[in-house]
Amino acid sequence: MKKAIIVGGGFAGLWCAKGLSALKNILEVALIDKSLYSNFLPMLPDCIGRGIDPEYLTYSIKDFCSKHSIKFLNEEIMSVSLEQNYVATKNSDIPYDFLVIACGSETNFYNNPLIQNNVFKLDNVEDARRIFESVEGAGFDNFVISGGGYTGVEIATNLRAILNKENRGSRVIIVEKGASILGPLPQWMKDYCLDNFKRLNIEVLASSAIEKIEADKILITGQNELGRAMLIWAAGVKIPDFTKTISVEKNPQGRMKVDEYLRARDNCFVLGDSAQVVSKAGPLRMGVQFSINQGISAAKNIRRLLCSRPLKKYNPVDLGYIIPMANNRSCGHIMGMDLKGRLPTLMHYLMCIYRSFGIKNRLGIIKRLLLR
Repeated sequence: MKKAIIVGGGFAGLWCAKGLSALKNILEVALIDKSLYSNFLPMLPDCIGRGIDPEYLTYSIKDFCSKHSIKFLNEEIMSVSLEQNYVATKNSDIPYDFLVIACGSETNFYNNPLIQNNVFKLDNVEDARRIFESVEGAGFDNFVISGGGYTGVEIATNLRAILNKENRGSRVIIVEKGASILGPLPQWMKDYCLDNFKRLNIEVLASSAIEKIEADKILITGQNELGRAMLIWAAGVKIPDFTKTISVEKNPQGRMKVDEYLRARDNCFVLGDSAQVVSKAGPLRMGVQFSINQGISAAKNIRRLLCSRPLKKYNPVDLGYIIPMANNRSCGHIMGMDLKGRLPTLMHYLMCIYRSFGIKNRLGIIKRLLLR
């Protein structure tokens, strides 16, 4: 019997595993992840400002695999050999006939241990819980977010939401190394977010960087030192370190370049945040919709390989994107339309509820949102 290994239990990995589970009579499938739970990343900032219980943003990978007759290995990947067709964990070398790399991304500390050891990040529900508890209990006067991309914007507005709820006038500051927030996004969207920041009393320091971190003190380019300061790092992501030894072409983030079938090699598919997929409009951004569709596409093509049938190209469908902000003045570009205000907020949460795993999680999210 042929063997397939899926590395990663995020959106792409789970949807690919679900598709391959229908082949259990001819294909043995194993999913490997160092975590026991899949985290619903799109709503992590809401744990801070909207009071979403982190419990509703996790889903047991073990239960998922058991339900779909898939073997689950709760281990950390050390290396992958595309030449010899095996995956190495801390405990063993596991051979495969088909490999799916869907290991997602993680916060990039740029190999700086001082940053890594002295900041907060938002990669999973435990990070969200830690931020929430620290905001409530540590008595910070200044909250600094390094990075003015999607995540930084969401974190800042959710921080302001919880601080307003507690009647705390602490400063919330976004520090962005680039000339403006939100990088390559349209200027109208940047202007809209900046206007909303003025309403929320969120400061933006563009063309700036964190120059010094010392205990709870922070020095920002051209600013006075901030004391009693909490620093949240949202200044970029990278692919897990084990992928560094994989001998395929990568972009600066470490995302592996794939062909029109999502393959880095004939029997190796790379999906989601791990892959750099180039469409007619250019490289695809990281996004849940792409991860899910890539997982489905890869599963179908593995089935075609098993049946000696021609592969089908992956054709991405971009429905758009939304930047949700905690005061419901969100913005987005959906199906060719520019949207502002409560409508994109509503659309964001409807899609989150639809895409979350498990009835318990969906009902928990709905209940909390309705109570606000």
